[in-house]
Order: sequence, then C-alpha cells, then structure tokens
Amino acid sequence: MVLAATTFTAPAASAATALPLSGFGDIAVDQTHQRVFISGGATSNGIVVTDFAGNVVKSINNQSGATGLELSADGTLLFAALAAGDAISVISTTSLTETHRYATGPCPTHLARSKTTVWFGYGCEGTFAGKIGKLEHLAAKPVTGDLQGATRYQRAPLLTATDTDMLIAGQLALSLSTVQVYYIEAGALTPDSTGEVGASLVDLDLTPDGLTLHSAAGSRDRVEAWSPTNLARRGAYAARPRPNAVAVTERFVAVGALTGDANDVLIYEHGGSVPTSTRALATGHTVAPRGLAWGADRLFVITSHDNRPQPNIEVFTV
Repeated sequence: MVLAATTFTAPAASAATALPLSGFGDIAVDQTHQRVFISGGATSNGIVVTDFAGNVVKSINNQSGATGLELSADGTLLFAALAAGDAISVISTTSLTETHRYATGPCPTHLARSKTTVWFGYGCEGTFAGKIGKLEHLAAKPVTGDLQGATRYQRAPLLTATDTDMLIAGQLALSLSTVQVYYIEAGALTPDSTGEVGASLVDLDLTPDGLTLHSAAGSRDRVEAWSPTNLARRGAYAARPRPNAVAVTERFVAVGALTGDANDVLIYEHGGSVPTSTRALATGHTVAPRGLAWGADRLFVITSHDNRPQPNIEVFTV
C-alpha cells in the first residue's frame, strides 16, 4: 500500500463557509447535480443547498425541524424528515422546491434508504416510544409505521442502510448504546443480531456493499468496525477521545472527533492502521455530530465554531 498516493487538500474558496441555519441536522450529497443539502435540525425550519465548493445556492424554507436527509435511488428527489412537522417532505433536486409531504408519526428524525424504500426513525426524545416506519412514495399506501418489532427505543433510532436488504438501527446518547440489525424481507423488517457499541452513540455508517458497519460513540477513542451479520469486531480507527462522525466509501473511512488539535478529521483506507491523511479545520472549529459526507472526489465537513449552533461547511478535495 502506497499511502502517499492519496492526498487531500482544502481549496481556499471552501474554508469554513457559514451557513444560514440556526443548527445542524444532516447532510446529503447530490453527485449528479453537484449540490450539497444541509438541514438545520429540530429547532430550525430550513434546508440549505450549496455547490461543491461550499457556496450557498439556495435556502429551502418551511421545512419544520428538518433533520434527516436522504436522496432517492435515481437522485431526482430529496427526502427530509421534519421532526417538528411530523412529516417527511419530498424535494425535487432539479427545481429545489417541495413537491409533496407525507404525514408520519411524531418526531420523524433519521432516514435511511434501501433500494426504493426510505426508512425513518420516529419518536420524540425521552418518550421510550421510538419506532421505525417506511415511505414508499409511489405505493398505494405510501407510509407504514411501527415496524421495529419488539426492540424498544428511547427516541427516534438512528438508521443506516444499503441496497443489500439490510437496515441497522442504533440507540442514541445512552449510557449503553446498542444496535439492532434487521433484514428486509418482502417489505417487512426481521430482527437479527443485536449488540452494544459503547456509550453515547453518535453516528453509524455501512460500507456500500453492506459488509461492514462503522460506529462512532462518545465513550470510545476510536471508530469501530463490525460485521453486521453477527456484530463481530472488524477493526478500529483511532480518532482520539469522543469520535462523533464517520463516513465511508468503497475505499476510505473518514472519522471526526471533538478535539481542538490539528487532526480534526482523519482519513483511513479500509483496514489501514494509520491515516492516509489528517486535516485541521479552521481555528476554533470542530466537526459537528454526524457532520461528514463523501462526494465522488471530495469530503464535506460540517463544523461548529466555539460551540455556537450556526453550522459551517468545509470542503476537502481528493
């Protein structure tokens, strides 16, 4: 392995662009139109659209508590979980306008897509009534809820999925955070493996082939890799205390942590023992929880400055 073959640089135009949002919820990358969507979270009412350099293109308003974001399989639609609107909105990635809205249960917060189905975690914080539903926007009955089985969630579970008929749900911010693996069979969820991934789980991501799950939990000093079939360990990527973001591609694992040193973001090749690159964010900036997302040739990083709620975006190109 020749580590020097891969380098990451920060173009001057992309350094710490402030976003017109009062908070941060999620990030989704539209490679086809070279757009990045950033939601403002449960206390905001908007989604900001930037280009691949981090420049703001448009703000999409009237998105009550927009948090989880997910693109359709063909990239023509963006789905947004409206945690303060008890609904999922559908936005055209061409016109950047809302085209439809589907009512859900309370506090839909996190989204994941498997093939043409959008799964959503819903349930308000502290209710111990978190559930999983699905949206099939072209079906006769688009929204179906209460699909999580016997697993109990204390709030809307964090979700991750691929096109391999597997959905994984995580318990967020508990002193003992667990994940539940589901297999998708004929549109239903069949519970399978479950296990503990540390305290204060913040982020989950699956490799595109669905063979490795990655978790970032605040109690660890590393992002950990797992086999979804039995939750056996598949390695770890040092991140220093409090890792809070992970994003993976076929080749790379990007991790972020709540630190103030020059290694805010570390990029590993799968199975690598040392990073191929480390990146320092702008002075006073830290990676936002779940604030990493890959494009085809660049890494997008959502940051906060001095713990202020307004998010920023930085772009590192490969």
